[in-house]
Amino acid sequence: MLLKRAFLMAAASVALAGCAGLSSGGSTTDAPAVAAAAEKLRVAMIDPTTAALDALVAEDLSYGHSGGKVDTKASFIADLMSGASDFVTIAITDQSVRVAGDAAIVRHTLTADTLDGGKPGTVAIKILQVWQKQGGGWKLLARQAVRAAT
Repeated sequence: MLLKRAFLMAAASVALAGCAGLSSGGSTTDAPAVAAAAEKLRVAMIDPTTAALDALVAEDLSYGHSGGKVDTKASFIADLMSGASDFVTIAITDQSVRVAGDAAIVRHTLTADTLDGGKPGTVAIKILQVWQKQGGGWKLLARQAVRAAT
């Protein structure tokens, strides 16, 4: 419940700041740093290390999958490290980054080859990420995936 509340508060803050045109300290010069953090996460999901993932995701992470599962920081990292969630390749297309204060919205299409639990598969999904500036760096606070229209 606490994670859901934190996610909703973060999403509302981003929406309100964007609608009001407020910058609250963020700027378009932050967009490249957010994009760089998103790229580091893409790479870390293919070749995961606990240290890399820990540095990129917020303690209060809410990570929603297209099938409805919601991970915490601990379960997200554990699944990648154990191979329960195993990305062989990840391609990102149609990415947009919008900074609103100390938060940023990243949208993109993700296509990937997977080997989840040793079973080969492919995925094509639309992603919404919410990043938050924490301690001078950008951390993934929330992520939601939906299946791409076919």
